[in-house]
Amino acid sequence: MYEIVVEQQIDAAHFLRGYQGKCENVHGHRYIIRVRLKARILNEIGLAYDFTDIKRILKEILNRYDHVLLNEIPPFDKINPSAENIAGAVFQKLKERLAGEPVTIGAIEVWETPQQGVIYSPD
Repeated sequence: MYEIVVEQQIDAAHFLRGYQGKCENVHGHRYIIRVRLKARILNEIGLAYDFTDIKRILKEILNRYDHVLLNEIPPFDKINPSAENIAGAVFQKLKERLAGEPVTIGAIEVWETPQQGVIYSPD
């Protein structure tokens, strides 16, 4: 099994509804979002999946989350923009974009700081 890993950063603000602590106040993070794709075979030129393609797709997905108050945009206007929910939202969008491609999503990582993050695996 091959695993392709790409990473992008976004800057965004959020607050956690019902948290009852500092994080219920508006604050920001420089999020690092890391995508891990799995492929069983290589294409005719020896690639599992083109880095350029997955970076472009991920950037298109993340552009709507960059430099915004996440709580104001769907789906985070209805659910908390926790790292867990961000990972789930990125997974859903990426799953739609990769439908029919010869890869599967192994994991989506969302890091709020270098010391804390979430890894979502669809398995």
